[in-house]
Amino acid sequence: MKFSKVGQVSLVSAIALILASTFTACNPVTIDYVYVAGNKAAPGQIQTFQVDRVSGALSVQGSTISSGGAQPVSMAVSTDYKNLYVANQDDSTLVQFTISTGGNLTSANTTTLSSEGNTPVAITMNAAGTLLYVINLYQPGCSTATTGASTCNGGALAVFPVGTNGALGTAVSNGSLDYWPVGINPTGVNPLANGEAVYVTSYDPGAGLGYVYGFTSSTAGALGTIGGSPFFAGVKPVGIASTPTSRFVYVTDFAQNELIAYSVLGAGTLHPLINGPFKTGNQPSAITIDPRGIYIYISNQLDNSVSAYAIALPTGTPSAAVNTTGSATNTTGTQPVAILVDPGFGRFVYTANFLDNSISGFQLNPSTGTLAPAQSGPYPTVGQPAAIAAVPHGNHSIEVDQP
Repeated sequence: MKFSKVGQVSLVSAIALILASTFTACNPVTIDYVYVAGNKAAPGQIQTFQVDRVSGALSVQGSTISSGGAQPVSMAVSTDYKNLYVANQDDSTLVQFTISTGGNLTSANTTTLSSEGNTPVAITMNAAGTLLYVINLYQPGCSTATTGASTCNGGALAVFPVGTNGALGTAVSNGSLDYWPVGINPTGVNPLANGEAVYVTSYDPGAGLGYVYGFTSSTAGALGTIGGSPFFAGVKPVGIASTPTSRFVYVTDFAQNELIAYSVLGAGTLHPLINGPFKTGNQPSAITIDPRGIYIYISNQLDNSVSAYAIALPTGTPSAAVNTTGSATNTTGTQPVAILVDPGFGRFVYTANFLDNSISGFQLNPSTGTLAPAQSGPYPTVGQPAAIAAVPHGNHSIEVDQP
């Protein structure tokens, strides 16, 4: 049987496509590297995973490494994806790891907190990649044993400049202090993408009130108190995030099972949306906003679930993103305490589940924001995973399909 030249070309093309599909199926393409920090062991441990581009499935890469300190609780990635920072709570250390092109981590520098406060609870980096914000539970000289002292009246926000090599410099000074005071029990920190303001959540159990402390920020990291700060934030605000446009800020209220939404007004003032707060699952904790700035995902610790929301761009109002089962919630492992959207493709959502030592993965529908379970999950991790971070592998475009 003979083929025309056109038929021969078509046949060769078809065979090539089949071979390419087979090769891809047998050799998954890594789109991201995901890092999870567990604090069951001492020192803490960091585990690295590869993310499959097609399915979002995770596979372990290499061996676990030390977090460089005791009880890692938070991680942050530099905006050039070359450095990972880990906050270890029990020994008040910040550890810088360099990230290779293959996703491998190498410990580079350790900063021990002292005059900046102690017992870190959360860290994050500004969008410019020049400042690392650190929230400490206690101010210098204070601890669990001294919190009744008159000088121990809250937490501390420290700002560290970041060098071109990723190393942390000396904390930005606030007059005679190396930190900015915030309320007792600080829980989260979030800078606006435009660099004009940074916000810290905290709560006072005695008064039964939660707050958001707001600061203006210079490019060098010096802060100034925003008028009207602190702003009321339910009873126990835990997670905080803002949109890439710097127009809206969202806070989870762990005690009242609500999402509080704010508009960002002039000079960084926060104004609650008049149609909020919005219902979440039970004990909402961590929150993330996808790279497109149109979807919100919240981990609910008591429900073992993720709630999904779509943001109405003109108003900032979140509405439930209902999946094919008619629900806006998606089941995770036990006690999800951290959450992220993958930075390489913007198509996968992952939670670190503290009590069952796992990561849950979901495929994100970029047109609707709904989630579906990722292949072969949940994925076993190091003990008591408390923090999660990710970097893209190579250069990719975030899918921007919108309804």
